[in-house]
Amino acid sequence: MNGLRQIRRGLLTAATVVVAGAGAALAAPAAATATPALAGEWAAFSGCPVDAPAMSGADGVDVIAACLGGGAPGGTIVMGATTMSVGAVNLQFGVLNQGGTYSLVQPTNGGLSGDPIEVPGGLLGLMCPSGIPVISQICDAVVGSPLNTVTATLEPAGPVTDFDLGAAVSTGRPIMTLPVKIHLQNPFLDANCYIGSSSDPMVLKVANQSQPTVRITRFDADGTPNTAGEMNSTDLSGANVADSTFAVPAARNCGLFGLIDSVVNARQGLPSPSGANSLTLTGTGFRLGGFANPRAFAPKQGAELASRWHAAGG
Repeated sequence: MNGLRQIRRGLLTAATVVVAGAGAALAAPAAATATPALAGEWAAFSGCPVDAPAMSGADGVDVIAACLGGGAPGGTIVMGATTMSVGAVNLQFGVLNQGGTYSLVQPTNGGLSGDPIEVPGGLLGLMCPSGIPVISQICDAVVGSPLNTVTATLEPAGPVTDFDLGAAVSTGRPIMTLPVKIHLQNPFLDANCYIGSSSDPMVLKVANQSQPTVRITRFDADGTPNTAGEMNSTDLSGANVADSTFAVPAARNCGLFGLIDSVVNARQGLPSPSGANSLTLTGTGFRLGGFANPRAFAPKQGAELASRWHAAGG
């Protein structure tokens, strides 16, 4: 009982500081991935890494540089014993076309950002009830408290590979390979509490489940739509993408010298093998944008692309 009183007393005296710190941490993903607002049709490519050497050095003949923007407003993920919503996901990459083979160039933030979402049941659902006294005390302390809230944020865990533009316009083929991890945040969890890691990520290979709608837009260098504009955007929208092949690693670095890790993993059925998990993102869209005639800007096509991007507000 004394231990429980001490926990509650600590919460009362430090709640303001803890909650403020947690709130700042939850806001960090949005701040870290903040991108400039670009004009008109350029807006879809606001995070394109046009100044990366591989992009700006493209000649427009052997190597053609373009921008890829995409994402989904949300979806659902099943991981072991847990089913929860996925927040809005945004993708921003550079694209290099070398003789019909495409590769992605990542911006400094990794190219993927996700909105934080609340974990169902919060801390109570994540690790309670428990027969371990210190965990039980935490569970008792957060009942009916805002400190029960746990947020989960999808974050990049390594380079995105295997981009297949043909798969983006068809169904059933992986569009890209996305290594990701999930950041769990709550005042009782350590700051580096993650499901997965950069060395042991969840590896998503998302594929269209339905045929996307294709729309092609020409626009001027300033982003204004113009059927004779020098820029071109191919918009693939409306399809759901999914993957059920990935494994989910264990939660790590959540606190109390690994004790919280073991409780969370036992409650959530982690690690979870391939075939026991699934991800569906609804209403996804991908846009590929660049020059309608890249060769007309050789041998400095990449630098010319960067010039237009910056002139649009980047």
